[in-house]
Amino acid sequence: MTTNAARPEILRYTAFSSSPEGGNPAGVVLDATGLDDAGMLAVAAELGYSETAFLTAPPEGLGGQDGRAYTVRYFSPKAEVPFCGHATIATAVALAERIGPGELVFATRAGTVPVAVTEEGGAVRATLTSVAPHTEEIADADLAEALAALDWPAADLDPAFPPRVAFAGARHLVLAAATRARLADLAYDFARLEALMHRLDLTTVQLVWRESATVFHVRDPFPVGGVVEDPATGAAAAAFGAYARELGLVSEDAVLTLHQGADLGRPGELTVTLRTGDPRVHVGGTGTRIA
Repeated sequence: MTTNAARPEILRYTAFSSSPEGGNPAGVVLDATGLDDAGMLAVAAELGYSETAFLTAPPEGLGGQDGRAYTVRYFSPKAEVPFCGHATIATAVALAERIGPGELVFATRAGTVPVAVTEEGGAVRATLTSVAPHTEEIADADLAEALAALDWPAADLDPAFPPRVAFAGARHLVLAAATRARLADLAYDFARLEALMHRLDLTTVQLVWRESATVFHVRDPFPVGGVVEDPATGAAAAAFGAYARELGLVSEDAVLTLHQGADLGRPGELTVTLRTGDPRVHVGGTGTRIA
């Protein structure tokens, strides 16, 4: 591990909530220049949040305004992940408090992610634009294993939402519950689901329940990151937006509201925007510093 004479400053922000008690907490290291991979992983493990973002100088040629482009890497307590939505929102809010609202550009392992930051009525809001998304089918045996690990009978799934693996920077298995009660009752086999997720290269399992045409409740088991459940998951929200549009479950031009974290006592709200002619997905929300 590369050592520093001075330990880097570790900030704590929550994303997808304007209250420190809501949303999903993330660590933010605005200057990770002196940390190697092992050092970043150690900081993330010590902090214990589902992800911590580490910023360094942008690669040469990355677009964006001077001083507003960065390389960002994301580590859970157990491993690096290619992209993390809530840590991106948290990082953008932290930067906006230091250099002002505006346009940011992040170079991530998944690709280039622009982020727009605004301030309205004292609240800072950030909206990320995903990399190009896609979905793919899941094999019957893998779906059966996922349901067994979750202890969800197949009859409890919503038949209007076919199981799929969706990608918008990271891979997520999308499963839809037929009832809110089914979504609320989450007690799964951690090791069994983790093993399947490693085999399928999944970051989370995106569990959803549709309340109305554009309002959804979601939960995200995250055993591969060493966390039982993620309170608010921007990358999965982006993947779900792509999934819902590709399967014709929402219109091509739609604004979806995803409620997440209430079952954990950390309510958050994610806004997923789909635009006609734009294959990417836009995920936004507020954020604030945790004292």
